[in-house]
Amino acid sequence: MNFIAFDLETTGTLAGIDRICEIGAVKFVNGEPEDIYSTLVDPRMSIPEGASRVNGITDDMVEGKPFIEDCLESFTKFCGGDPLVAHNASFDFQFFLNDYKNYEELAPSGYVFDTLSLAKRIVPGLSNYRLGTVAQHLKFKFGTLHRAHEDAELCGKVFAELMDRAIPDKIYDKKRLENLQGKSPLKFPYIEKSTDQLTLI
Repeated sequence: MNFIAFDLETTGTLAGIDRICEIGAVKFVNGEPEDIYSTLVDPRMSIPEGASRVNGITDDMVEGKPFIEDCLESFTKFCGGDPLVAHNASFDFQFFLNDYKNYEELAPSGYVFDTLSLAKRIVPGLSNYRLGTVAQHLKFKFGTLHRAHEDAELCGKVFAELMDRAIPDKIYDKKRLENLQGKSPLKFPYIEKSTDQLTLI
């Protein structure tokens, strides 16, 4: 199965108020990581101390980095039409959706599945379902979390393992994954950058 695992680091938890400060995504081909998209993003605001403690990203690190509107098109091209996965996907989705709408950029067209919801149904009984807890239960080794592309790669490995456990025949389709996670996948609306109309006089 080919898919894109992605993760964001942000200045806080409120989409539309707080902002993206890092994007990480990993393209998986036949369940294995093949390519990486990774960039820090200048959020046009000071990163709160609490956010920096979590993700290690400081104002100095994002100074001179691209703004979010300079990243959306390249992220969309990286994703293509592949399915996307994220842990607690609605959080990252809402941040992206806000920016894709604000800048009227064409968004990724693949369905977005949630490894948090999938893990709760496929490996029940864990003490919590943070990404690190699920990955540890699945016997993955990993270092420090909360940097976007490392978290994205771990999320992708977790997704691939969950699929191996839940769909051993490897016949993947939207309906089967939807049933597995117990809710409909997310999907970006069709958003395309508007163009100025030239008036010939």
